[in-house]
Amino acid sequence: MSEESDSLRTSPSAASLSESELPPPPAPAGYVCSLTEDLVAKAREELQEKPEWRLRDVQALRDMVHKECPNLSTSLEDAFLLRFLRARKFDYDRALQLLINYHSCRRSWPEVFNNLRPSALKEVLASGFLTVLPHTDPRGCHILCLRPDRWIPSNYPITENIRAIYLTLEKLIQSEETQDGFPIRIKAVHVVNEPRIFKGIFAIIKPFLKEKIANRFFLHGSDLNSLHSNLPRNILPKEYGGTAGELDITAWNAALLASEEDFVREFCQPGPPCDSILGQALPPEGLSSEAPCDDSMWAVKSQLYSCY
Repeated sequence: MSEESDSLRTSPSAASLSESELPPPPAPAGYVCSLTEDLVAKAREELQEKPEWRLRDVQALRDMVHKECPNLSTSLEDAFLLRFLRARKFDYDRALQLLINYHSCRRSWPEVFNNLRPSALKEVLASGFLTVLPHTDPRGCHILCLRPDRWIPSNYPITENIRAIYLTLEKLIQSEETQDGFPIRIKAVHVVNEPRIFKGIFAIIKPFLKEKIANRFFLHGSDLNSLHSNLPRNILPKEYGGTAGELDITAWNAALLASEEDFVREFCQPGPPCDSILGQALPPEGLSSEAPCDDSMWAVKSQLYSCY
């Protein structure tokens, strides 16, 4: 229970008021644009985002949530709803469905999303399994570095790695500049030093991926020159043939741990039963509703295809 509700419950003056006399809940936090002029122009061109209509569009989506999904426990703050509008180029219906799918994913895979906070993942963070490089690429994209060899299965289950990845993505989307998808688009996946068997497995999986997704995978093997043709050396650590010094995981880990309260507020609060919410979610784009899969796999596919 929040501090505000505690004070209402214990205050004699507040307790004597009827529900109709209680003050209305505070309005969602107002949105303040942090985009540069260049990014505003890019959003207008690529996402059909018009600054003069932005708050009107957000209010329209908020009204749809109230009307069509009254039981959906979600943030209604301007900045949060704007993520979903941008992800679907300000198509209200598609933005609402994406919002529903987003919460459905979170509720259908509790072992990943319950108690999702940095302090619960200190072991994964300390292992160096993942980090975000300090420099962006020439397009301004953040670079998430995953090192599967740092995971020792006997130490913790693989779901902890998935939790850490999701935690990192959620942290990244707090920066408005990254919100050109829901709220992140994966522009490219570069794989280095992969074993030969990986190439064979990927060749089997590739036909089942959307063409635009498959074309974003680059397998470099041990050829770092191939990697550098896509990512310049001056933004890469020396472990990957770069000139940006040794790979340092401490700065990103500290940034995550400093966001503990944000994650507690977002992922560690009790919510209402979600049966009615899950029942409204449509299959993620690119997947057939008849595709057989268990609940956990459905959540994975929802995250990969619909959210990112």
